[in-house]
Amino acid sequence: MEFKDYYATLGVEPSAGEAEIKTAYRRLARKYHPDVSKEAGAEDKFKAINEAYEALRDPEKRAAYDQLRAQGYRPGEEFNVPPNYGGGGFNFEEVFGGGGGGPNGGFSDFFESLFARQRGGQGAGPGPGFSSHGHAPNRDTRAKLSVPLEAAYNGDSLRITVNGKQLDVRVPKGIRPGQVIRLAGQGNHGGNLLLEVEYAAHPQFEVDGRNILYTLPVTPWQAALGTSISVPTLGGAVELKIPADSDAGRKLRLRGRGLPGSPEGDQIVELEIVAPAATDEAQKKAYRNLAKAFGETI
Repeated sequence: MEFKDYYATLGVEPSAGEAEIKTAYRRLARKYHPDVSKEAGAEDKFKAINEAYEALRDPEKRAAYDQLRAQGYRPGEEFNVPPNYGGGGFNFEEVFGGGGGGPNGGFSDFFESLFARQRGGQGAGPGPGFSSHGHAPNRDTRAKLSVPLEAAYNGDSLRITVNGKQLDVRVPKGIRPGQVIRLAGQGNHGGNLLLEVEYAAHPQFEVDGRNILYTLPVTPWQAALGTSISVPTLGGAVELKIPADSDAGRKLRLRGRGLPGSPEGDQIVELEIVAPAATDEAQKKAYRNLAKAFGETI
């Protein structure tokens, strides 16, 4: 298998900070999302972008990956996991979630070989979204389970593999990060498996409490004149009315479109005004006329 350059996939430098990596991921994920892009190969690019972000957003995974880069591995080179890889305090055990339907499925053999290893050779098969610890007899095994926002919204079941056995985990509607799902008797040595929930990164949405945050790009004329635009939500697309004379950064609320709970959350839509590129003379003329109408000469 070939060594992958996750930084190049996201178009960032290895020195990039967390915020820069997140911004790059969101921009590319929106561009190549299968529901949006009609470009050939968009789905494969979308998967590669999600894989790169999953590797770099987690400080432990990123540190382990950077260790390999420091050893001189380069993109496209033939790669085998070094025998001593996973040392220095890095010990990450993963389990595949096969039925979550989220953005993190279908990672490459390269990703699996890096992040699906654990000391001692026990436990789970490879996969994204699940890390665990706690191997002493008669003790519960505690783990983190990465839950897609759609699963938390709908109350879906996720399929994971533990010690070679597939388990279906029911995710309660509206479950919050830090809450625990208990699977009796499914841990190591007959103990319980305690799954601490964290939300998987999403290419379109962020979370603030029970509210879902979404940035909506609009053209200058849509913001100035007002319009209705179809907006994605966790429950499906809805029509959102954009009031006339809206400024960049204006926030509109879709009530009840956030995560379930008491009280239920809303979806907060922030407007981002994006001017399309002028690709022909007629469009350039339109921009010049627009500038003139606002008292500018270009």
